[in-house]
Amino acid sequence: MADTPASQTLSRGIRILEVLADALGALSIDEVAARLGVHRSIAYRLVRTLEDHGLVGRDAAGLVSLGPRMAALAAGVAHDLQAEALPELTAIANDLGMTCFLAVLDGEECITLASVEPRHAVASVAQRPGARHPVTVGAPGKAILAQLPDAEWPDGADVALHRAVAEAKERGFATSHDEVIPTVRSVAVPLVLRAQRPAAIAVVHVATTRSDADIADRLQRSAATIRDALGA
Repeated sequence: MADTPASQTLSRGIRILEVLADALGALSIDEVAARLGVHRSIAYRLVRTLEDHGLVGRDAAGLVSLGPRMAALAAGVAHDLQAEALPELTAIANDLGMTCFLAVLDGEECITLASVEPRHAVASVAQRPGARHPVTVGAPGKAILAQLPDAEWPDGADVALHRAVAEAKERGFATSHDEVIPTVRSVAVPLVLRAQRPAAIAVVHVATTRSDADIADRLQRSAATIRDALGA
């Protein structure tokens, strides 16, 4: 009983928002129901309620996606951090021609809080706000773990991860390849802020002539700017 949600309906509604945030595109009611493991009629009622509040929307074909109200709610999360980070993320994205994003620790996951794609790149890797993955994988996760004592790490972290995080601490940045998205590389630096959850600034790319150290140097300069602006 202790593991039973206080409100099953609320829990399912939140799960729908998470499912839609993780989806690559809009989903049908049947797809939503399947991912939640509930009957179509239940999924439909939940979607209608979320739709009434502007949290989801449906197109002419009845496909469901996150609604505009979600953007307004997301903007209120760590508002000062997002406001100070966004110009720096934009500058990095355009300087490096890579998608740049701000990630924060959320329980045992790394969640993207804000993201900017380069303005003139021929092709870039999408990294949408709200995207999440275990903090034990990916460059942003390692940059975040580098800020935590071992006692606060998720259970099951292996020796290889401890070694990778120790290396990230020593050189000041973390890297990953094929860990979260196949063929995609990432470089991340810790963003240490007083009285805020551990964070990281990162870029994702498929191929580049720049070295990881060169990319990290650009990220570190922006991280310092954000810290100074927030007085951290």
